[in-house]
Amino acid sequence: MDYKFYVVMGVSGSGKTTVGRLLASHLSCPFYDADDFHPAENVAKMAAGIPLTDADRAPWLDGLHDIISRHLQAGETAVLACSALKKSYRDHLRQGYEDVCFIHLDGRFDLIQQRMQRRQAHYMKPEMLQSQFAALESPDDHEALIISIDKPVKRIVQEIVTKIK
Repeated sequence: MDYKFYVVMGVSGSGKTTVGRLLASHLSCPFYDADDFHPAENVAKMAAGIPLTDADRAPWLDGLHDIISRHLQAGETAVLACSALKKSYRDHLRQGYEDVCFIHLDGRFDLIQQRMQRRQAHYMKPEMLQSQFAALESPDDHEALIISIDKPVKRIVQEIVTKIK
């Protein structure tokens, strides 16, 4: 299938934003970071170490679906970095559209925790990582491209580009 909208997904600290930006640059298309669309209440909860509920996420997911819809209806390619941890969230994001490709950045807890501990000024604290892994409903290879993050970012993006062509 010739996908037109790519959702780079995974737990916090897996590299979604970095990989997503580089992929969008390679594809010469817009990039969106789902974190930029959280309402202030959600950001405050996460900054306080309180995991979001499905109810907290619902309006956020609606807004992201609108972005996907806008691009696909215009026949445009775009990339979105979004955790999309649960299958129901992924189903919500792709609702009504076949032209959505999920790319799961898959990595070990200890590797991602080390990365998160090096990050500066991000509202998602390393202590929240356990809740992310607990919530993650890993997609299978029929639902998403599964990409291991245990290599340099440029190699990760090259692997994605090779698989989507």
